[in-house]
Amino acid sequence: MPPLIVAVLLGAGAYAGFKAVRHLLSRNAGSAGGVPPATDETSNHIEPEKDLGRLELDPATGVYRPAPPLR
Repeated sequence: MPPLIVAVLLGAGAYAGFKAVRHLLSRNAGSAGGVPPATDETSNHIEPEKDLGRLELDPATGVYRPAPPLR
């Protein structure tokens, strides 16, 4: 019975250690130069959709491209 108790305690310790290391790594990942933190100026800014005007299908590629302006 004592080896079973030791095994359970070792497993619980390993699990807690794993969670602590994972938490530290995820907390430090954000400050290591990944995505910059949002500021008040950028957090409320929304890019407007780009108006491409009239689109035409290019038969050679099958891709829609902006049509030349009408004159």
